[in-house]
Amino acid sequence: MKLPELLLNRSENKCELCGATDTLQVYEVPPQDQTNADNCIMVCNTCLAQIDKKAELNQEHWKCLNESMWSEATGVQVVAWRMLNRLKAESWAADLLDMLYLDDNKLAWAKATGDQDNDSSVDLHKDANGTILLQGDSIVLTKSLDVKGSTLNAKMGTVVKNIRLVEGNTEQIEGKIEGQTIVILTKYVRKQGS
Repeated sequence: MKLPELLLNRSENKCELCGATDTLQVYEVPPQDQTNADNCIMVCNTCLAQIDKKAELNQEHWKCLNESMWSEATGVQVVAWRMLNRLKAESWAADLLDMLYLDDNKLAWAKATGDQDNDSSVDLHKDANGTILLQGDSIVLTKSLDVKGSTLNAKMGTVVKNIRLVEGNTEQIEGKIEGQTIVILTKYVRKQGS
């Protein structure tokens, strides 16, 4: 049996963290040397986006860990420990964390990414109004910008379609203006339609 089939069978076709049944996928719990059923779990898109810090942490969503942290699957226990640590400022999460026991090997694996040292904040690309920007969005310039190394002047009100988020820098996006791909600071843009 292949890994996705094994995990779907083990999880009864549900997210092993929250129990959702739509858009499930295999999540390889980092770090790992080889992929197997012990170090992979079945997760939904909502859980995955928050685990990978691509969406704001929704503390109400993670109250599901009250049940899933008791799973016999090692990967589920490790992810539960990491998420509870990110939410430990909440009393309910601190209480659950106190109850969750991991043996030395599981605890070492859980701590290996350093995720427990991070708070629950997520760095996301946001426009001048604080609206979250996503890959492929359209934006409007809120200020006229001179493009360095070019005679191009991007006028205020210019619409830039199909933006690309700059990895590792939440203050920058890339977009095409007059056929040129340029880097634009997010503080000078507004998501179109917001």
